[in-house]
Amino acid sequence: MLEKVDLTKKLSKEEYKEKMPQLEARLGRLQRECKALGIPILIVFEGFGASGKGLQIGRLIQSMDPRGFEVHPIKNETEEERMHPFMWRFWTKTPSKGRIAIYDGSWYRRVLIDRFEKRTKSKDLPHVFHSINSFEEQLADDGNLIIKLFLDIDKKEQKKRFNKLEKNKESAWRVSQGDLERNARYEEYAAMMEEMLFKTDTDYAPWTIIESMDRRFATVKIYTTVIKAMADQIEKVRRENEKKAAEKAAKAEKMKRAAEEGAAENDGDVSEIAREADQDMKDLQVSILSGADLSLHYSREEYKEKLDKLQKKMEKLHGELYRRRIPVVLGFEGWDAGGKGGAIKRLTERMDPRGYVVNPTASPNDIEKAHHYLWRFWRAMPKDGHVAIFDRTWYGRVMVERIEGFCTTEEWKRAYKEINDMERDLYNAGAIVIKFWMHIDKDEQERRFKERQQNPEKQWKITDEDWRNREKWDQYEDAVNEMLMRTSTEYAPWVVVEGNDKYYARVKVLKTVVDAIEERLKED
Repeated sequence: MLEKVDLTKKLSKEEYKEKMPQLEARLGRLQRECKALGIPILIVFEGFGASGKGLQIGRLIQSMDPRGFEVHPIKNETEEERMHPFMWRFWTKTPSKGRIAIYDGSWYRRVLIDRFEKRTKSKDLPHVFHSINSFEEQLADDGNLIIKLFLDIDKKEQKKRFNKLEKNKESAWRVSQGDLERNARYEEYAAMMEEMLFKTDTDYAPWTIIESMDRRFATVKIYTTVIKAMADQIEKVRRENEKKAAEKAAKAEKMKRAAEEGAAENDGDVSEIAREADQDMKDLQVSILSGADLSLHYSREEYKEKLDKLQKKMEKLHGELYRRRIPVVLGFEGWDAGGKGGAIKRLTERMDPRGYVVNPTASPNDIEKAHHYLWRFWRAMPKDGHVAIFDRTWYGRVMVERIEGFCTTEEWKRAYKEINDMERDLYNAGAIVIKFWMHIDKDEQERRFKERQQNPEKQWKITDEDWRNREKWDQYEDAVNEMLMRTSTEYAPWVVVEGNDKYYARVKVLKTVVDAIEERLKED
């Protein structure tokens, strides 16, 4: 790719002065339109050292409203960032709807500078490239516009610019020993860049090569690229909004006609066939939950004995996790009144509170809704040696959001892959990842609901919504079975906890966590 780039392209001062006022006005207008439509934008600047990334970012933002963008300079990881999964620091810097994030350097540092300096091992490259492509695909699917600009100069020009910077006391600090080493081994580093461009040039996040030998030409091409990408995205969003509005109107009209005619007789046969086929598919599906033995139980004496023994182990293992810097992510899902809170309480009872956080997951607030649905969970992921416990998790996307219509069918169907990719990133970063489904039957749930209603100390735990959700038990059961099938992996398994007996459930959770930590410690 790079060897075919014509680096001799130039733009005269007169042409530059003629083009720029119009381009600057267009960019400012498009920024306002993107804000109005709620389009989040990521603009990535990558390329050779001294190719002018900082200069070009400065020129680009001159035409933007400073209240609508943020520039993120990406350098070496801080100590805090090193203690989190690779993509954590980038997920936390993604823009909300209508805002622009500009990256001076980016997640590509891991496969460029870090690779060149051997901080990224060859064996880890496939995982890193997968994480990068997955990150960009998830954001693009969620409506983010990703513009990636690669600034290209040749070895001679780079050396010339380095020399110029070094001669000036005020700019000499900008040239590092690493910069000079990469210039000396320019061809080797260029080959790494070539591979990066090839493996990450996608339909949803394409690269644009910016010929940067002539800075005026580079500026105009950057403006033109950004303007075209923003205009295309605006047109795409408008078409999608018009389509949704038309579909909504057509559906309303169809329902109106059906009500007037008494029934939609013209498509009744087809609808009936579809319903029968759907039921046939459900009958053939494997039900993981139906295989759970809910008669399992412990006596109070057995429970106390096992609980005490496991909690003592957990207390010791928690300190060992911190010493060896192993992060742990535990997710709890289950039926309402399934015993999540009780299990979490017994799990953490003897753990050092400085080393774990319990994250109760409620409906997303306005800030969280303005980001990708995984954003709020990435922000809460633990650093090395710490434990993050989630009371309700990212799986809401394929359960409550799916069933209650809070997301589209397309969104929840692609969520299985998105979730698997996120959990794989956590595992690749060294985390122990376990998800628990706290399972009870419908009769036990009703008994617990009534007990809560009659106990003044527990009435706050029961709501009208809990009773309404019982009416959709079968729908939730189908969704849970599909979720367990699609997202239980070797690196992030689901554990179904037989929970009709609270004693048994609490012990099983504790034993599962203890066993997983002990197994991991044997490997290290």
